[in-house]
Amino acid sequence: MGWTKEQLLARLKELDLDFEQYEHPVVLTVEAALKYLANKEGAFCKNLFLKDKKHRFYIVSALAETKVDMKVLSVRLGLGKGGLRMAPEEALGDVLQVPLGCVTPFALANESARHVALLLDQGLRSQKRVMFHPLSNDMTIALSTVDLDKFLKSLGRDLAYVDLEANPPVGKDQPPDLAAFAPSDAIVLPESTAKSASTEVALKNSQSANSGPVTGKSIKQPVEENKVKNKSAKGKTVNAVTRSTPFSNPELFVNEILDKTSALIFSEINKETISKDGEDLGAVASENIRKRLHSELSHLAMLFKNTAYTEGFHAGTHLHGPHL
Repeated sequence: MGWTKEQLLARLKELDLDFEQYEHPVVLTVEAALKYLANKEGAFCKNLFLKDKKHRFYIVSALAETKVDMKVLSVRLGLGKGGLRMAPEEALGDVLQVPLGCVTPFALANESARHVALLLDQGLRSQKRVMFHPLSNDMTIALSTVDLDKFLKSLGRDLAYVDLEANPPVGKDQPPDLAAFAPSDAIVLPESTAKSASTEVALKNSQSANSGPVTGKSIKQPVEENKVKNKSAKGKTVNAVTRSTPFSNPELFVNEILDKTSALIFSEINKETISKDGEDLGAVASENIRKRLHSELSHLAMLFKNTAYTEGFHAGTHLHGPHL
């Protein structure tokens, strides 16, 4: 099970980082988030979750207005013009362990994301504060890049701030300037999730590099991916992720709900709330938990429904063949 929002916030406090947190309805794009954060201090960031042909993953975090050309970035990473694409949505759960709309650098706290590379827009450093979702898209936190750097360093991460709009020449005597930032290890998704790359097709994803939504869009996993499950890419280690996605396993899905509920209960019942609410604590905590869980559980239920539909479709085509 990945980190929860509450665990992340507790960790930020433990590191003595200065941040503000803002609760709002669930949002899936930068545009939607800005409706609730327009009057808050800080620059809201877009986050792209990408994958290359060698099964290596990247998070690119940039200012909303920064133009990220995928073909140019691919060349700069030494992958050729077509070597980079949006990661499939099932990788959100298997690699980053976050739901749709929650890709941020904070997801790198999860052990399953240890081989994911992070590229940060150098423009972030010119902002007094930058804004990211804390693993849940019903809240946004604002902090300085100095404090963001402290958090990343606490994970053992090297910082990579780059000019994402640059387009330097690449040739025989001019090697790709970002090649050193490509991960050394690949991550191969489990066969069960590789077959469900279209799990979220019912959820329209408006992700694009220039418009600035929060996460990647669903792209079908190539058939060839399963063939390299236990092979190395040019001698490099391939790390298979074996965690089953909670959206295709009823038991894990229920555990996901129970974990979120338990975390909220513990966050609502503490010395401060006991002192403040006294005999009314039960009613107050219940109402707060209900409000905070409603949108998140509705979102999880929709993902579970779409997964069930997709797996049923795959089963039907397997037994009866495709419809003409």
